[in-house]
Amino acid sequence: MITVVTGNKNKAAEVAAFFHGIADVSHISFDCIEPQSDDIAEIARAKAEQAYAALKIPLIVDDTGLFIEALSGFPGPYAAYIQDTLGNAGVLRLMGGITNRRAYFATSIAYIDETGVQTFEGRVEGEITDAPRGTDGFGYDPIFSVQGRTLAEMDMHEKNTVSHRARALFAFREWYISARSERNR
Repeated sequence: MITVVTGNKNKAAEVAAFFHGIADVSHISFDCIEPQSDDIAEIARAKAEQAYAALKIPLIVDDTGLFIEALSGFPGPYAAYIQDTLGNAGVLRLMGGITNRRAYFATSIAYIDETGVQTFEGRVEGEITDAPRGTDGFGYDPIFSVQGRTLAEMDMHEKNTVSHRARALFAFREWYISARSERNR
């Protein structure tokens, strides 16, 4: 059983899709006090430790950042706050007149159990579009383009092969299967 600790049901659904047929996935919404840091792995680790101390079950927590080159990496690890306050329209206004649209998404997944914390990273390069495109996805998906298509223009299966979270989940899944195999020997 993998328990995903997040307030975002869309993230939990992405994790469940990755582990279909491998492990059952449950979802718990738990408010962690998020430390202020520029390091998403440090943030994910701290949130996992808080959740584990309270819930006492093996779980995963993630932290994601959107890093826009022309804005010196802004919003970085504060992407969720900026999404809640400015939204995609606000980010596009900040990018008005800027020709360098390069950006990347990065996700750090922290898994914790009685043996400690493991972190897994995923990153995808792309660019910020001039206008929202697509109807699938959530958050920045309509304005973040990978090889000419926004994450919101991709169905869940396609997104789960290219996204930052997908890359972190691939790394976690490989480790999880291997660790579970070791424990069952």
